[in-house]
Amino acid sequence: MLREIIQDQKFERDSYLSNTYIPRDSLKKAKNNLTNNLIKIITGPRRAGKSVFAIEILKDTNFGYVNFDDERLLRVDNDELIKSIHEVYGDVKFLLFDEIQNLANWELFVNRLHRLGYNIFLTGSNSKLLSSEMATHLTGRYVPINIYTFSFNEFLKANNIEISSLKLSTTEKGKILNYLSEYQTIGGYPEVVVDKMDYKNYLNVLFDSIILKDIVKRYNVKYTQTLYTMSKLLASNYAGEFSYNKLKNISNIGSVHTIQNYVSYLEEAYLFFYINRFSFKPKEQLKYPSKVYLYDTGMASALSLTFSKDLGKFMENRVAIELKRQQKEFYYYKDSENIDVDFVIKENNEVCELMQVSYDINNEKTKDREVKSLMKSAEKLNVKNLSIITWDYENVEKKNNIEIKFIPLWKWLFLLQSD
Repeated sequence: MLREIIQDQKFERDSYLSNTYIPRDSLKKAKNNLTNNLIKIITGPRRAGKSVFAIEILKDTNFGYVNFDDERLLRVDNDELIKSIHEVYGDVKFLLFDEIQNLANWELFVNRLHRLGYNIFLTGSNSKLLSSEMATHLTGRYVPINIYTFSFNEFLKANNIEISSLKLSTTEKGKILNYLSEYQTIGGYPEVVVDKMDYKNYLNVLFDSIILKDIVKRYNVKYTQTLYTMSKLLASNYAGEFSYNKLKNISNIGSVHTIQNYVSYLEEAYLFFYINRFSFKPKEQLKYPSKVYLYDTGMASALSLTFSKDLGKFMENRVAIELKRQQKEFYYYKDSENIDVDFVIKENNEVCELMQVSYDINNEKTKDREVKSLMKSAEKLNVKNLSIITWDYENVEKKNNIEIKFIPLWKWLFLLQSD
């Protein structure tokens, strides 16, 4: 029975190998880890392309493949599993375990295989399982690799568009802005982008599946409807502030602790991530509301409870995703006078940049408001690297002898991928 399952999954692996894929931006760097003896842990949202990414790294090797997103493997005997892998694949030293978090005590099993000399690749859709547990059981013997949905550069590749220069003609810029608008709306899930699937139906089904499969079943959630309602409320409030107490008050649950757990589960499943309000005193950050963002702007569009789109919020969510993708340490800022900045970016324990995001910067009132907030915050935080991400406006302006860079979103995204 076990051999037949592994054989069936070999057909799945071979079908992956026979296809061509949009090359991911981080593939070349990840391939440098192929032959080292560290366990490679590839994490990210479901359907973001983790399995394909791993197979692209391994495609020139003979590797065994097991997908634990198969209910027949939930209570497998580990020794029998290894025997069946060798029965199907022969003498292999490379192993790819897909959605490993579904296997009970997986970290002990992987640890043993690593000691036996196997070169192991893991994928998983739960951030907690593939970080804290690995840190505990395999300290210093693994390398994490994050795969999110398509970046804008990857989205353009999927549409056979390449930006070779930052100097675009008016026509070229118009086309890029059209693609950027589409990217903001449908997001970057590979099947949506490449296969031109109906993004609203696809993402609503995926969202529901993640709630039920990766959260309700995994954590035995008691108040399923409350979790679902709360997740929809967070989705409709993307790029906005939230507090546990407020969520508790609009739910039927009297425990803040339960609400905190639910919010954490949603983050671990790569649906939402949260950033804290900046303070020089870390303990004070916990006193203030956090801001919530979705891991893909397509989700924000598909799950929206309103028919109108707040383009500024879409842009802010996109910038937050890219800062997350770049593994930046970032916060939002608001003072007692409600002067706020969208992103405070830290590097080497110091604030290095303040960033605003604004769609309608051509409106003078909007521009004055954004610049005023940025300048006042810069004075309080003693920061001189200031930028405003815009839709299409580009300039460098001076205020009080401090430069403010106005950067179009498409160019900022392009420059990120060029680093």
